[in-house]
Amino acid sequence: MSKYVFDFGNAVAEAVLYKYPTYEERTVICCSTQSGCPVGCRFCGAGDAFVRSLTGDEIVAQVQHLFADRGINPEVVQRCQIMFMSMGEPLLNFGGLSDAIRKLHALYPRFALLISTSAPAVDYERVRALSVEVPAVGLQFSVHESTDDARNALIPFKAKLDLAQIATEGERWFAATGRQPFFNYCAHEGNTSADDAARIYNLFNPAVWQATISVVCEREESVAAANVRQRQLAQDFMQKLMHYGYSTRCFDPAGQDDIGGGCGQLWFVQDWMRNNPELARPSVGRSIPIVHAPRCTA
Repeated sequence: MSKYVFDFGNAVAEAVLYKYPTYEERTVICCSTQSGCPVGCRFCGAGDAFVRSLTGDEIVAQVQHLFADRGINPEVVQRCQIMFMSMGEPLLNFGGLSDAIRKLHALYPRFALLISTSAPAVDYERVRALSVEVPAVGLQFSVHESTDDARNALIPFKAKLDLAQIATEGERWFAATGRQPFFNYCAHEGNTSADDAARIYNLFNPAVWQATISVVCEREESVAAANVRQRQLAQDFMQKLMHYGYSTRCFDPAGQDDIGGGCGQLWFVQDWMRNNPELARPSVGRSIPIVHAPRCTA
């Protein structure tokens, strides 16, 4: 794993680059869509402050810089996924996101483009339209818990969909695109029981949904200890979901170290936020005005 910080003058952002096992065989990029984040997820170090949304060109620049810095020739990469899931909530910056998606698809038409969202209460018709227009787009919802009460404690942003509404929007997206959406689930001791798996099954139809189980490190604990313990929790919960017929995968942010966590947690970024209070406004659970971009046409 390689981690990058981008200084855009009045904003800072981060991106993460993975290889599995080589860049030529499979490359994964996590890039930022905002500087900081207004949502305030409690496991994410970037969720305490929000600066601004990034432009489409600033999002694209992250991807291009990572390829150039590591000498990666995109033409020889067999599989690549560009994920909008580092800093920021992509659907609260739909103008910048949609611009970046169109430009990235033109540059790299073979590459998958994954929108990972905490499900803010926005107009999902525009997300479906963009996903039909650009067939490389995938959609992943950060579910993380099997009950709304637990999810509200983890993701305090108030203007978001509940679990049943997420299930409905995923089914609509599946019907429009013919592609399966994903739900992302953060495994920990309190949400990996058989009852949790049963609740997930009752919400999310495995004929529609695929499951991503995440290994996410808590802010206050050492990365190494968290990674070993939570990897086993994730694997155990994957088995429970597979029993219900889900296609599952585990996203393990390998290579975490004293730079900071996998995504949204680089210590440099957190320090920048603390040292620039005139730019970084507190954002824990804070609602912000949502500006709807012009609707996409398929």
